[in-house]
Amino acid sequence: MEQRKTDVAAIGELLIDFVQSGTGAQGNPLFEANPGGAPANVLAMLSKLGRRCAFLGKVGRDAFGDQLEQTLKELGVDTAGLRRDALVPTTLAFVHTLPGGDREFSFYRKPGADLMLRPEELDEDVIGNCRIFHFGTLSLTDEPCRSATEKAVELARAAGALISFDPNLRLPLWDSEDEARRRMRWGLKQADIVKISDNEVSFLTGTEDYPAGAKQLCRENPDIRLLNLTMGAEGSWSFYKGECVFEPAFHLGGVIETTGAGDTFGALVLHFILAHGLDNLSVDDLHTMLRTANAAAYLVTTKKGVIPSLPDAKQIEELLKT
Repeated sequence: MEQRKTDVAAIGELLIDFVQSGTGAQGNPLFEANPGGAPANVLAMLSKLGRRCAFLGKVGRDAFGDQLEQTLKELGVDTAGLRRDALVPTTLAFVHTLPGGDREFSFYRKPGADLMLRPEELDEDVIGNCRIFHFGTLSLTDEPCRSATEKAVELARAAGALISFDPNLRLPLWDSEDEARRRMRWGLKQADIVKISDNEVSFLTGTEDYPAGAKQLCRENPDIRLLNLTMGAEGSWSFYKGECVFEPAFHLGGVIETTGAGDTFGALVLHFILAHGLDNLSVDDLHTMLRTANAAAYLVTTKKGVIPSLPDAKQIEELLKT
């Protein structure tokens, strides 16, 4: 597996996040068009850390699609699996920042180009030559992208790749809560590595004892080898081979918005697994993994946007030394 062309390949949404950036002369909010999409954010962070990455998905044949494709290329992400749609525009999301840095999303995606990826458009060479294959639930909300994602996961599993999954709950994009739970549970059944947030644990298990809920998900999905639970400003947990490890979040002030923090955290976990493997992690390894991922996640919250705000390895190391 070490000789494969790509460290991490990901499928899913590549979109424009319009992030509020001040107000205009008449007091109306101004929005900046930032490249985004959870799988793309993960790959962007990994690329900044020197990992070989590839993206599979679809954008419109429009100016936003041009911007997104160019962004991936500048980051060094392989775009052989990126498709362009001449009829459906690039998906857009407006990010509304709330007090404390949290946010809510308004999606323009009925349809959006990311949903139009068809199974026959998959680049099977990319899928068959990655060490880790990553996906989330936004590519499972509608057809034909749902079938494309299911096929991609099947191909990656057959090729011997580790499967990474992020439930990434965005309820407005689902027809019903039951459908969202069903697709999230399908994703958990496929995964070796899971990054899940506290609200997603509560959504799936009904409990607000988030570590207990995470343990329940591990029992229900015994094929999950590593599950990491993020709890925002509180910190993060790791569940691995019966071990349960916690690391507090960084509280150094300066948080502007939390968009992309989970994706950045997840990317650092995959970076750690690529370096250390998934078979023989120690408790010290788990602490180091979580502490490093927490540091990177904190740094991305201190700026607006995601991909333009991603830290590099030196910035992460400097924060860990403080």
